[in-house]
Amino acid sequence: MAIRPNHLPARRLLPRLRHWRDWQSLAYMAVLPYIVWWQWTHGFNWLLYGMELFLTLGVGVIHHNHTHVRMWQGRWTNRFTDYWLTLLQGHPTFVFWPAHVANHHRYRHGPRDIARTYRPEFGGDTNHLWGYLVHPFQAACVLYPLFVRWLNNLRIHWPGAFRYCMGQYLLWLGSWGVLLALDWRKALLFVILPQLHGLHWLLATNYLQHAHADGRPLTRAQRNTPGTALNYARNFEGWVNPLLFNIGLHTAHHECPHAHWSELTRLHAEQYRQRVDPALNEKGLLPYMGRVFVWGLISPAARTRPQMPADAVR
Repeated sequence: MAIRPNHLPARRLLPRLRHWRDWQSLAYMAVLPYIVWWQWTHGFNWLLYGMELFLTLGVGVIHHNHTHVRMWQGRWTNRFTDYWLTLLQGHPTFVFWPAHVANHHRYRHGPRDIARTYRPEFGGDTNHLWGYLVHPFQAACVLYPLFVRWLNNLRIHWPGAFRYCMGQYLLWLGSWGVLLALDWRKALLFVILPQLHGLHWLLATNYLQHAHADGRPLTRAQRNTPGTALNYARNFEGWVNPLLFNIGLHTAHHECPHAHWSELTRLHAEQYRQRVDPALNEKGLLPYMGRVFVWGLISPAARTRPQMPADAVR
């Protein structure tokens, strides 16, 4: 019988989370398909449908967090999670690497961030209801060519990674095809429309967090200087955070992208809140949207003011 040397660790038989708080993520990922199955089988339910729409937001945030800090200690468990999130979200999960990590986090809403909210061809530096509604479509126009270039580069230089990404496309489109063939009405109502709702929020969140923020680039030395203002992002401090994995604490996330989402509350309070213009620290997401996007249609006083001078918008 072979004897394992003492210096080699024992192989784990069961998957192991890196952080216990990700049990919340797993709960969302398990409850969402159960709600879809229940309504598919028993019929439409307003309460469950509302929960499903909320959970599609949660899945988008989980996808974002899993990209930055992988949930599992095992490689294959993380890959399985990528594919599971692809099924739940209705879009391949690889897209966060080129669009978010290699672009948005690298350039921090600056002029080289192709998903910035103040592109001149899309109306400049705005923050209003129409800008919020159309931003996901504007972002898609510039992000999808990026995805094509990214995939082509993988195909040439890393064919294994390319096959991994294409497998996500196959799983997503195959799942839609099967469900549409089973019952196209149920597939649209219970699966595709909620997924599109979640994807809209996933892209529109960029507008909520950065519209009218200061996209002028800072050097690494400036960001590491305690007195330097970090006004490239807006923070939301209300109930959105415990429900949606601290997605509202955006400055801390940008400055510490490899920190687990559960650590952002402390980082925001201790290190970053005081370095952000008070106008960019909001108490709650829904009150902000009601004030700026609804009441702002009537009252100019309810609208936000741009952090950048007009000549810096490009």
